[in-house]
Amino acid sequence: MPHIDLPHGLPGISAGFAFRPETAKPMRDLAHILLHEPSSLTPGERELIATYVSSLNDCYFCQTSHGAAAACHLGGGEIVQQIKSDFQSAPVSAKLKALLAIAGKVQQGGKHVTAADVAAAKSLGATDIEIHDTVLIAAAFCMYNRYVDGLDTVQPRGEGMYAQMGEHLAREGYRTPSTRPPNAG
Repeated sequence: MPHIDLPHGLPGISAGFAFRPETAKPMRDLAHILLHEPSSLTPGERELIATYVSSLNDCYFCQTSHGAAAACHLGGGEIVQQIKSDFQSAPVSAKLKALLAIAGKVQQGGKHVTAADVAAAKSLGATDIEIHDTVLIAAAFCMYNRYVDGLDTVQPRGEGMYAQMGEHLAREGYRTPSTRPPNAG
């Protein structure tokens, strides 16, 4: 049961966004820029970073919805599970592994990221903007995760809803809702 009277029938962050649309817009815009707009990291890679941080934060809604978006971009969910359980053995580039290591340190606290972490990522081909965006994705998802869990939003366990959300997020991005309240168009 949510801690405040959130709109009924909306899961996770969607309920918070519907409750306070004026804060939802900049939060949606940030997610859209970080995860959907063109970048040297693919949308699938960026969604994996969001999923990984959300799994470290144990936010079921975010790790499942962004994992579903990553699966849409990458052609399947197996890699998502590998990233969440042991990204070092996942079949992704060494550069992405270095960026995931940075994201994991940001999740613990920004001061955990060291010059050596950044140098390692750069030695594997990471650019300054990729490092910047990794840190910002990780920091933003700590905020999004805490928003979802701090309000104790409803987080259904049915995979079908998340698959539909993932398809919407992968195709449309973040500026429009991926879930709608019951009886809404």
